[in-house]
Amino acid sequence: MPELPEVETVRRGLQPAMEGATLERVELRRPDLRFPLPTDMEARLTGATITGIGRRAKYLLFHTDRHDVLIAHLGMSGSFRVEPHGDKQSQLPGDFHHERGKLAAHDHVLFVCRPNGGAAGGADIIYNDPRRFGFMSMARADVLEDNPHLRHLGLEPTGNALDGNALAERLQGRASPLKAALLDQRLIAGLGNIYVCEALWRAQLSPRRKAGTLVTRTGKPTDRCHRLAVAIRDVIGDAIAAGGSSLRDYVHADGSLGYFQHSFSAYDREGENCGHDACHGRITRIVQSGRSTFFCPTCQR
Repeated sequence: MPELPEVETVRRGLQPAMEGATLERVELRRPDLRFPLPTDMEARLTGATITGIGRRAKYLLFHTDRHDVLIAHLGMSGSFRVEPHGDKQSQLPGDFHHERGKLAAHDHVLFVCRPNGGAAGGADIIYNDPRRFGFMSMARADVLEDNPHLRHLGLEPTGNALDGNALAERLQGRASPLKAALLDQRLIAGLGNIYVCEALWRAQLSPRRKAGTLVTRTGKPTDRCHRLAVAIRDVIGDAIAAGGSSLRDYVHADGSLGYFQHSFSAYDREGENCGHDACHGRITRIVQSGRSTFFCPTCQR
């Protein structure tokens, strides 16, 4: 499943083609994805102008001048493809760790975008999803925070809001493994398996440690808690920056691997030497809650 940095890279890749453009046509090529598509989706979006594309956790939010918001989640295999009108080559915004679909049989939703003011150009934006685990829904902008998909989401792991104090508030008293707590979307929104492994490696914290041990008895963050907050922000920021920098020359529509995954320090590196200075351990793989966890048992405590 695409993680937050990949979704943010998709958002940035769609902005030039969609923000400020009018949806000349919206075509639903099947009635459902993971869930049924809204029956009024075509009518509410056709003729509307996209005023902005936002993101909340792993959800893309397409705001329109009609005060409607299209909520989109990529699921396991969903992706957007940009096909500019004219002779320009199609693009797949975002660099994914797993290959994206490219068969036309899995092109389920089409957005035909035209620039405002009668200017030439525009693009077809195509949503492709072979496994159909993604979904789309509609919401009104003034009640967006109450939407069932969004209302229980926790703090975003980007920006300075996630610091040691905020993290301690969310981990206090929790006996669950630290990795499980970080994957709880009600606590921190958008963190996924890959980047939790990477953040824990950077902070040199065991994924099996009890989450509450990062907080003092009086509810204050320990040095480990401060260290983890910085590691989370940094690993997400580095991944977003790597994906964003690749968009300048990313023109392939085959889902080729991007840049940041070549910088993984723990994830998918079972048996390799740990990269921390003076550590002679090796990366180990264990299974937690049905998911692979990669860490160094020598230096991650």
